[in-house]
Amino acid sequence: MKITNVQFSPGVSSFYFDDQAAIKGGAGMDGFIYVGPAATPGFDSIRQSGEAISVLIELENGQWAEGDCAAVQYSGAGGRDPLFTAERYIPWMSSVLRPLLIGRDVSKFLENARFIDQLTADGRQIHTAIRYGLSQALLDATAKATNRLKLEVVCDEYGLPIDPSPLKLFGQSGDDRYNAVDKMIMKRVDALPHGLINNVSTKLGENGGRLQEYVTWLTQRIMKLRGSAAYLPTIHIDVYGTIGLIFQNNPVAIARYLGELEERAGQFPLYIEGPVDVGNRQDQIELLGAIKRQLREIGSEVRIVADEWCNTYQDIVGFVDAGCCDMVQIKTPDLGSVHNAIEAVLYCHSHGVEAYLGGTCNETDVSARACLHIAQATRPQRVLIKPGMGFDEGLTIVANEMRRNQSILQAKYPTAGAVQ
Repeated sequence: MKITNVQFSPGVSSFYFDDQAAIKGGAGMDGFIYVGPAATPGFDSIRQSGEAISVLIELENGQWAEGDCAAVQYSGAGGRDPLFTAERYIPWMSSVLRPLLIGRDVSKFLENARFIDQLTADGRQIHTAIRYGLSQALLDATAKATNRLKLEVVCDEYGLPIDPSPLKLFGQSGDDRYNAVDKMIMKRVDALPHGLINNVSTKLGENGGRLQEYVTWLTQRIMKLRGSAAYLPTIHIDVYGTIGLIFQNNPVAIARYLGELEERAGQFPLYIEGPVDVGNRQDQIELLGAIKRQLREIGSEVRIVADEWCNTYQDIVGFVDAGCCDMVQIKTPDLGSVHNAIEAVLYCHSHGVEAYLGGTCNETDVSARACLHIAQATRPQRVLIKPGMGFDEGLTIVANEMRRNQSILQAKYPTAGAVQ
């Protein structure tokens, strides 16, 4: 089955592009808008409307496959590609990519994914967002051309078993970190709340006191609203390197503070994402490793999640091989073609590190559903509920896609296990 036509459609993503450097530097807010000058190259303001580009591929049988190019909220930070806009990239995609795609055979996904992932412009790989969306569309094209689910394509091409059992889903609160928790508890989310602790003075506290109070509140809130003691969600908080800021990246002080948070979390497992951000991959690996060792020395079971400077498949291999973290966030838009995310999950599994198939609030429904298929094929320990910061909308997209696929798989493979 070959490609006969390709279209690129400008679209909107489910959140915004935010200048992380300016926010961490103390930018104030006026309503929903950050005030002050931008600090990251490419940004005209600290918060800008999120954008996406839909890739639409027509097949010989008349079906259209789709994928959405999207970039992370904090574009240009932590070694990531720059700000992604439709106005800048659609003309190039139309003139350069369309001719490369028309006429390609889509009967196999992986060879096409690797082809587009190796494309260059101006001496470097094309933007991660483009590779991300285009590979989603190529995966969808293979699925439509061969009458399979996208997850079946992945399982078949990587030799993975079909497993219809449910995945563990992780909710993100955005700045609504109190009301969103109530919603997550009501809907029995497996891990919560992300928290968006990206500012010292307003969210972490100059001595970490604000986050300590929040973890205490969070624990008490779960116990009050959960109804049954059988509901034991994992507490997973992303702190964007702010803990390192208040403790001058001292691993002993950081580990001691994390141990205090663990005490407040009580019976609920605690994962801390991005406790430090030291500005480059090697130093990040070394400091995370030092924190992890110190935690074990003091008897703490806090789990460290790598995020900043762990962007590409090669980065993930480096973090995993170093043994510096307990879990890796595989931030799907940052890896380019989705086959890199597939292989990153499998690499984590083969080396005893937990895999968190994440991404960003700044994606779309199309990219979120594509990632859910990848997750159902590769079975990471945690899957981000996305897109958007409203929680309920993302849960509807991800959880319902998962359950629909479970029902289809149960019908097609009745001996694969019961849907729960």
